[in-house]
Amino acid sequence: MERKWWTLIAVSVATFMLLLDITVVNVALPSIRDDLGASFEDLQWVIDAYALTLAALVLTAGSLADRLGRRRIFVAGLAIFTGASLCCALAPDPTVLNVARALQGVGGAAMFAVSLALIAQEFAPGRERGTAMGAYGATIGVAVAIGPLLGGALTDSLGWEAIFYLNVPIGLAAIAITYAKLRESRDPHATRVDWAGTATFSASLVLLVLALVRGNAEGWGSGLIVSLLVGAAVLFGAFVAIERRVAEPMLPLGLFRRASFTGVQIAAFAISGSMFALFLYLTLYLQSYLGLSPFQAGLRYLPITVASFVAAPIAGALLSRVPARLLMSTGLGMAGVGLLLMSGVAVDSEWTTLLGGFIVAGAGVGLINPVIGDVAISVVPKEQSGMAAGINDTFRQVGVAVGIAVWGAIFVGRGADRVRELLAGTPSATGERPRQLVEAASSGNLDQALATVPAGSRGAAGDAAREGFLAGLNDVLTLGALLCFAGAALTLWLVREREIERDAVVEVEDPATPVVA
Repeated sequence: MERKWWTLIAVSVATFMLLLDITVVNVALPSIRDDLGASFEDLQWVIDAYALTLAALVLTAGSLADRLGRRRIFVAGLAIFTGASLCCALAPDPTVLNVARALQGVGGAAMFAVSLALIAQEFAPGRERGTAMGAYGATIGVAVAIGPLLGGALTDSLGWEAIFYLNVPIGLAAIAITYAKLRESRDPHATRVDWAGTATFSASLVLLVLALVRGNAEGWGSGLIVSLLVGAAVLFGAFVAIERRVAEPMLPLGLFRRASFTGVQIAAFAISGSMFALFLYLTLYLQSYLGLSPFQAGLRYLPITVASFVAAPIAGALLSRVPARLLMSTGLGMAGVGLLLMSGVAVDSEWTTLLGGFIVAGAGVGLINPVIGDVAISVVPKEQSGMAAGINDTFRQVGVAVGIAVWGAIFVGRGADRVRELLAGTPSATGERPRQLVEAASSGNLDQALATVPAGSRGAAGDAAREGFLAGLNDVLTLGALLCFAGAALTLWLVREREIERDAVVEVEDPATPVVA
């Protein structure tokens, strides 16, 4: 088998493992909560600790890969990710688990940063790369959608630890394939790593997410939250100033003068900050609200699996025929419509209320992922493909991390407001009780929370908590749809086909010697 196919296999396996660890973990969260005594905030951090470190370090990993070798950094990422997965499986409490998840993100950053660049170096622009990107996009779609089913099966049969143990043999096999079959490549012009930019960007992102996660509990006007938000803004300003001054920035701001480059980053952020971030809250609805087991919840995600699997190769085939901006905006629009269809959940709804939205949104995800992957590395010179891939993955992971935190703040805040409305005039409508009831309903601890409510008021408090949960869920689904629609409009406006590298054969004096642009 040719080297390029081995490269696609290795990258796809690694990407599958990375994304699987986001969606697999989602359905295992209630079991993790029960075994480790995790709070609602702990459950958010199980996802965000991973996404944060991945987002914060993927650009630096891309720079290191361009300088030290993409295969070398890819293997290092695989090794770190595999070892961290073992630590996750052995974690005795939520703190250790979340630290190990952050370490997984470090390994994931190294792998993500070079995945698209490894594909780009083996597959020529145009139809051949479109085919590869279709397979890559299908991998993403299947990993995102089949993760809940696999995670549910493993959690129900072997325990939540199995979802992390699974990565160990897969990671070791991927390392062996990479060493044996992939070739090394690097940017001959790469120089120093922008450590100052990395530090300010990472710190800014951590402070922002911490403020969003803790805002409802601490109070949005509290000194802590205001300080965190101000600190995040100051550090981000410092990051921008550094990037404008250093000779080799981790995020060359000049690239954003190219409209298509900006447009594809917006598309990546929009799909990740909406659909991928909202999987957490959809899973809490299926398990904590409807009472489904992890495996039963995973089965309900199968329509997304099928729709993504069907749409991704179609998108890959259309890449050389249909303008990329139309494919991306259509995919985002479909995801937005799907989220709107999901947002009508009522107290007496069954999971089938989500079915239409799952199918439409799944097709949208399958359509947009390979196009984003192709455009992200096709709007910059080939020698910058590692950096371009890193920037695109940064926007993806920032979308997930910030999305989970923002939706969590709105979800709990809106739910608490609804509880106050329904329980007005009772002790349960005062102080922190409304927020605690909504968080208890979200994390499956409602019975314990109601035990502290006077016996005569427990029924009303339980009903209010459940209605608050649904009010928050419907609001974040609707807002997620609006994010998709905004991303679709901006992508349609910004992305320009002439800025995307495509196959072109130019005749020279000897017609037997074509020059491929």
